[in-house]
Amino acid sequence: MAAAKASKEQKYDRQLRLWGDHGQEALENAHVCLINATATGTEILKNLVLPGIGAFTIVDGHTVSGEDAGNNFFLSNNNIGRNRAQAATELLQELNSDVSGNFVEETPDKLLDNDPEFFHRFTIVVGVQLPESTCLRLGSVLWNASVPFLICKTYGLIGYMRLVAQEHTVIESHPDNALEDLRLDQPFEEFKNHTNSYDLDSMDKKDHSHTPWIIIVAKYLENWLSEHSGQLPKNYKEKEAFRQMIREGIRKNDSGVPEDEENFEEAIKNVNTALNLTKIPSSIENLFNSEQCNGITAQSSPFWVMLRAVKEFVHDEGRGSLPVRGTIPDMIADSQKFINLQNVYREKAMQDAAAVSKHVECLLRSVGKPPESISDKDIKLFCKNASFLRVVRCRSLAEEYSVDSVNKDEIASYMDNPDSEMVFYLMLRAVDRFYQQHSRYPGVYNYQVEEDINKLKVCVNSLLQEYSLSVNIKDDYIHEFCRYGAAEPHTVSAFLGGSAAQEAIKIISHQFVPFNNTFIYNAMSQTSATFQL
Repeated sequence: MAAAKASKEQKYDRQLRLWGDHGQEALENAHVCLINATATGTEILKNLVLPGIGAFTIVDGHTVSGEDAGNNFFLSNNNIGRNRAQAATELLQELNSDVSGNFVEETPDKLLDNDPEFFHRFTIVVGVQLPESTCLRLGSVLWNASVPFLICKTYGLIGYMRLVAQEHTVIESHPDNALEDLRLDQPFEEFKNHTNSYDLDSMDKKDHSHTPWIIIVAKYLENWLSEHSGQLPKNYKEKEAFRQMIREGIRKNDSGVPEDEENFEEAIKNVNTALNLTKIPSSIENLFNSEQCNGITAQSSPFWVMLRAVKEFVHDEGRGSLPVRGTIPDMIADSQKFINLQNVYREKAMQDAAAVSKHVECLLRSVGKPPESISDKDIKLFCKNASFLRVVRCRSLAEEYSVDSVNKDEIASYMDNPDSEMVFYLMLRAVDRFYQQHSRYPGVYNYQVEEDINKLKVCVNSLLQEYSLSVNIKDDYIHEFCRYGAAEPHTVSAFLGGSAAQEAIKIISHQFVPFNNTFIYNAMSQTSATFQL
């Protein structure tokens, strides 16, 4: 057992550093449905199979064609004539023996006709190269079942993704440049006692130069507050005066030259960080005020139960503040002093999490659920990340496509620049319209390209007219999309496959923040854009 665990840790070492054991566990418990094993579809699955997704099921009623063998690394000439789902499953499974692969030799439309609940069982459904009518049907089924739906399309040199998720909660959003949670403006009792155990004036040379900078700032902040009516340094001038106060604390040698005390220099450098006010981010306040937080029921997810518990903690034990995060940055200090300081924050974080845990217990009992249904480990993780919680809500496809609720302002504002990536969104919608009318994509037959240009132009104009969009689409784009002939170049598929797999992992692991809700990639200019449609 231990050997198997060590082997797995070695195999997945890099990704475990990214999303941890619990993220990997979520991945290994996930079952992903891929609709259509095209070049894009198999690239997405490849990037989920390699990191160790639990299981995948490919739904595809097509047989392998020569074109498939030419642009899809997971299909070969030997597979021509076989079912595409089966052939791709066999080759994808060779990438990782930990992963279970399944296939269904049906079109998604047939499954929707006969067994729509088939799609309810998956963690996420990824639909590739689907016509608009299928996307809308499947989107409705998945929306009602609260199963996330990721739509992907490679069309010539354009890549498209659309995420459809009613509500996606993120506990570990991994923000860049997150502010430290040091509480120096509102020191808790245990920290005050720890700070009071230091006497900078009477310390020997070694201890003085190895005291953690957080302690140095806290000690000098006490002096500052006593001289400034309890007011923290606020503006640049006051902060500079505070830095000077710390600077004067650096000891001098017999010749009056300041000693090389890096910890004091570190304290001076970190004044801005140390003086960050302890406050609840407005995004978290908004979540506290939401209906899901204030109306906990037996159906509420653990996220909302824990959020409500944190809100109650803020009003009670927290005295207006979130639970202490419990981490401190690395710094110049001797090991024991650093560990002692780290333990002060860590123990306070554990106390706060224990208090939140009691609130969770009461809430679960109040809705008739067992108190152990949310683990202490989950509560600790939630408390640690309480400042960075995120909830992503995407609009449904039905809303996006409805004439009454189309996001006209967003489209029009981007189309002020006629070469914005938004033009590709409109062109893809027009191409879908062409497919609905002609049961094929424009330009798939060389001899019809010129004729198709006029037909596609009609589709573009009818789309703009239907949505009352006063925007201009250059003829060049219409010609370009006809020249694409619905081709799926592998280079674009590979890029989109990596991007889509990354978003799927975010959804599965509830870590990092997925895009909301439309992503367009332009391989001609190597640019991309995200739109909220």
